[in-house]
Amino acid sequence: MNSTALYDSTTQLNWAEQKWEQMYEGRNPLLVTGIFAFLMHEFVYFGRFIPFLICDYIPYFKKYKLQEAKANTTDDYWNCTKKVLYAHFVFEGPLIFLFHPMATMLGMKVAAPFPAWQQMLPQIAIFFIFEDFYHYHMHRFMHWPPFYKKVHKVHHEYAAPFGIAAEYAHPIETMILGFGTVCGPLIYHAVANYFDFGAEWDLHLITMLSWIVLRLFQAIDAHSGYDFPWSLHNWVPFWAGAEHHDYHHQAFVGNYSSSFRWWDYLFGTDKKYRAYRQRQRLERLKVKTK
Repeated sequence: MNSTALYDSTTQLNWAEQKWEQMYEGRNPLLVTGIFAFLMHEFVYFGRFIPFLICDYIPYFKKYKLQEAKANTTDDYWNCTKKVLYAHFVFEGPLIFLFHPMATMLGMKVAAPFPAWQQMLPQIAIFFIFEDFYHYHMHRFMHWPPFYKKVHKVHHEYAAPFGIAAEYAHPIETMILGFGTVCGPLIYHAVANYFDFGAEWDLHLITMLSWIVLRLFQAIDAHSGYDFPWSLHNWVPFWAGAEHHDYHHQAFVGNYSSSFRWWDYLFGTDKKYRAYRQRQRLERLKVKTK
């Protein structure tokens, strides 16, 4: 169905909304959404990594490296890129294309106008909370020895992770953890429709795409291997970030959450991490007092 038939013609669309409508006009919406979402995913995924890659080749930024003694090589980056691209085209690409029919079947809105940021913000917050809860429990399950050996071990190939290693994983892991990112919003929308919460609770594709962009930023930052003074966790204490997740790759256990710190704290799976950071602080203090 042409998306231009879905909005009120009396509504004044802004420039972005007009371009959005033109993108769909006279075209198969499944193909348009699939191609646009896939290209957006690739652009954001690799584009967000570039600043961290540049930092790797500038000595000044070495002091912000979480595992300073472990240097990733150009071969590491290239090998990871090849395998991630293969996974994107063979496994993630088809899932991205399947999202449109699933979402529209549930009544997700595609046409302009876009929802207001006041509507998008709480929805994206719900998606973050749902994904983090789901990710914590599934990630912890993945460290069950039989599953770890066959599946999750692939992701732990890099003990000192870097940005594009965020989606370097076994296809089974990609599908399991991807459920929390993609299906969380679909479940939200199905529940909102079932209980008839009202139009302000409706899910729009632009909200979903915004959520995906933010989730990619979170995943790449968490695997960046850098902790800068401006890193988000230094401003939002419950945010996890690279400082939290990097320890998981270093120690292979603990710190199972994706975005927030609270589940690891509540279930005690960050005790070794907190003890390790405490030792680091004491060692730095000793050096300063000498």
